[in-house]
Amino acid sequence: MSDHGAPPNCPLCGRPIPPDVAQSLHHLVPRLKGGKGGPVVRLHQICHNEIHATLTEADLARDYNTIAALQSHPRLARFIRWVAGRPPGFRSKTPGGRRPARRR
Repeated sequence: MSDHGAPPNCPLCGRPIPPDVAQSLHHLVPRLKGGKGGPVVRLHQICHNEIHATLTEADLARDYNTIAALQSHPRLARFIRWVAGRPPGFRSKTPGGRRPARRR
């Protein structure tokens, strides 16, 4: 039995991603850190925004290059619990603000 036509689920939050909902592809290893041509996952735009507001490209490449690792990050885990009760098309500014800028 096939669920042909059912929208895919966001691997981060588990909610469906209907075609009319803001979405994007996330490189599990950032392109600038060697991930060009590597695995990508389709996420809700709000989920993708939260990942990049939380983690640096270096953090993503080194420690958070799988969905399970992303889900284990404390801030992302809180976000996932928060967004899980929202409808698939829910849009919001990134609730926690962006990560602090790094000094050079």
